[in-house]
Amino acid sequence: MTEEMLVDQNEYLEVGIHIGTKVRTPGMSRYIYKVREDGLYLLDLATIDKRIKMAAQMLAKYDPKEIVVTASRIYSITAATKFSEITGIKLITGRVMPGLFTNPNREDFIEPEIILISDNRNERQAIKEASKTNVPTIALCDTDNWIKFVDLVIPCNNKGRRSLSLIYFLLSREFLKEKGLIKSNEEFTYKVSDFEAKVEMKAK
Repeated sequence: MTEEMLVDQNEYLEVGIHIGTKVRTPGMSRYIYKVREDGLYLLDLATIDKRIKMAAQMLAKYDPKEIVVTASRIYSITAATKFSEITGIKLITGRVMPGLFTNPNREDFIEPEIILISDNRNERQAIKEASKTNVPTIALCDTDNWIKFVDLVIPCNNKGRRSLSLIYFLLSREFLKEKGLIKSNEEFTYKVSDFEAKVEMKAK
């Protein structure tokens, strides 16, 4: 008996959650389903779904105040901001400054128990600092990402606006369910569009 997915498979496909890049790092090879004719690597949907579930379960073991989520790109910042608002998890946007997790003399020093990374290329300083302090990390990883020091990889398109909005929608919903704050999907009153960065239309 196959386990039911968090959303219909077609919804995953529509937002391109599985569409990677034309680059494949050795660590990400195991998550790749196939390569398209245009050279783009495609990630395995079942694995993506399973890892989002696992990430929510892992995060729910901690108090929201003990968790940090990092986001450095505009699309991930919008999605992670909504995630932070709903869950109470601390959000760090932009560049993670050296010493933020390792230097107690900093005024903004933080001691998280677990970190969720939106893009481990842009936010590699957060992973580096977490590894020094033995803080577990969960990271959204595309096919071109290096996964050293990442404890739980969520293979996905971590650059797409719609992909990121669906990922953070699901992480928010599943986190609340795991915490017992809601009992069903129906009780989660947010929409995927609430997590999506608004694109300004250019005048012709």
